[in-house]
Amino acid sequence: MVDLLISGPEGKIEAKYTHNNSDNSPIVLILHPDPSRGGTMNTKIIFKLYKIFINNGFSVIRFNFRGVGKSDGIFDDGEGELSDAASVLDWLQQYNTNSKICWVAGFSFGAWVAMQLLMRRPEINGFVSVSPPANLRDFSFLAPCPSSGLIIHGDKDNIASFDSAKILAEKLQKQKKVNIRFKPIKGADHFYENYSEDFENIVDSYIKENLQII
Repeated sequence: MVDLLISGPEGKIEAKYTHNNSDNSPIVLILHPDPSRGGTMNTKIIFKLYKIFINNGFSVIRFNFRGVGKSDGIFDDGEGELSDAASVLDWLQQYNTNSKICWVAGFSFGAWVAMQLLMRRPEINGFVSVSPPANLRDFSFLAPCPSSGLIIHGDKDNIASFDSAKILAEKLQKQKKVNIRFKPIKGADHFYENYSEDFENIVDSYIKENLQII
């Protein structure tokens, strides 16, 4: 793992990157939860996602949105963070020019930003959306959702509504040509405390099954 400072729209973006030495390894960008609620690239779920993707052969990057850690700028409630994510994806692609598989993963606020990035970057062909806050943020831009992916949610989440995420997933599942997998975790809260093994197994299994398909 290397520590990086990447040029972004507001200055430096602090990131951590692990490179897979295979010439055409898949790549993934991981986006952290709401900075105004303490979210960073070191949030436990983000670190777990990072390790799972590394173990599945991806070149993986996670980073701090503007105003977090060593990243320049101030919180912009989504729009600026989307620009940050696009800049980091540019960097990731520049160092992995032979990669045919590009995924994005996000947790909570990061899941919302990740899905917006998915709409703007046709090269992204897979996603993992953890606890998307469909009760707090507008996901109507997913019309249609351009890629298959996984949505995970704890059914005891008291921050991002489980029911709202389920309704979102059901809406996306009606679309043709994409396969949206919705995986509830019974008993889990927003941070998957005491359910991390279930969480890891679901993400790991999904990646292993779907790397072959894309």
